[in-house]
Amino acid sequence: MSAKTRQDTIWRKMIRAAKLDVDLYEEVEADSRATGQAFLVVIIVSIAAGIGTGLGGIIEGGGLQFLWGLLVGLFTSIAGWLIWALITYVVGTTIFKGPETKATYGELLRTLGFAQSPGVFRILAFIPFIGWLILLVTWVWSLVAGVIAVRQALDFSTGRAIATVVVGWIVAVVIVFVVTALVVGAGAIF
Repeated sequence: MSAKTRQDTIWRKMIRAAKLDVDLYEEVEADSRATGQAFLVVIIVSIAAGIGTGLGGIIEGGGLQFLWGLLVGLFTSIAGWLIWALITYVVGTTIFKGPETKATYGELLRTLGFAQSPGVFRILAFIPFIGWLILLVTWVWSLVAGVIAVRQALDFSTGRAIATVVVGWIVAVVIVFVVTALVVGAGAIF
């Protein structure tokens, strides 16, 4: 491990991940100690998204919406990350497996956790008229980061990474929505 890697704070790593720095994804893939950091990234992003959603709720007239948005956002972000990493791991190591593919679930947790970094901008989702655009851009940005994360973790082509991310993401979103609807009620998420 280089001195640069050891000195990187969580914030620097998040910035590098958001800049789609391929070397960062290779570093966190190889560093099993970065799993906790990846979890922290998911927590930071989910809190930012919860604050953005909550402020939007306050603007629209509901103070309780802030706390509810934060809690639901935190739960769905963590569950979504765990499920997306697992499904992506299974899909990438079986269906789209390439000749060089060799990975662990932990490697996908780490790389996909850091791929969530652009989501920190979801704190701005409350801004009238453009909040939805900020959400859209951060979702697409995170998916692109996810493609790079998966490509590096599973050691295969960009095409296979795109297919793996799309399949894994769709399945994970469906599972998270269904589980959230069952746990907190469909009315809370729709």
